[in-house]
Amino acid sequence: MKTAFEFVLPRGYLDAAGDLHRDGVMRLATARDEVDPLDDPRAAANPAYASIALVSRVLVRLGRISPVPPAIVEGLFASDFVYLQEMYLQLNEGTHHVATACPSCGTRFEIDLLADTEAA
Repeated sequence: MKTAFEFVLPRGYLDAAGDLHRDGVMRLATARDEVDPLDDPRAAANPAYASIALVSRVLVRLGRISPVPPAIVEGLFASDFVYLQEMYLQLNEGTHHVATACPSCGTRFEIDLLADTEAA
């Protein structure tokens, strides 16, 4: 069973050294991943923060950054954060199709994240 999935962010995370991190890996969430962010004091002060904590927990790698702390997720461009939230939902709620675009030519297309795990 495939539990980790590669991605390329639309824009990428620009770190303090000026390095751009676009490729990464997200793993499937566990029940604990869903529950633990609710205990985070930042989420108690602002319930929307639970999404940042949750995405941080399931990101295995972003570029050369591993693990990916919440502070990195906070620094993502909004479009990249939305991309990761949508990917999270698609992976963990049963819809495994992701709309994306070619970074070179901009052609939009859809991919099936689980296509290589299905039996012939």
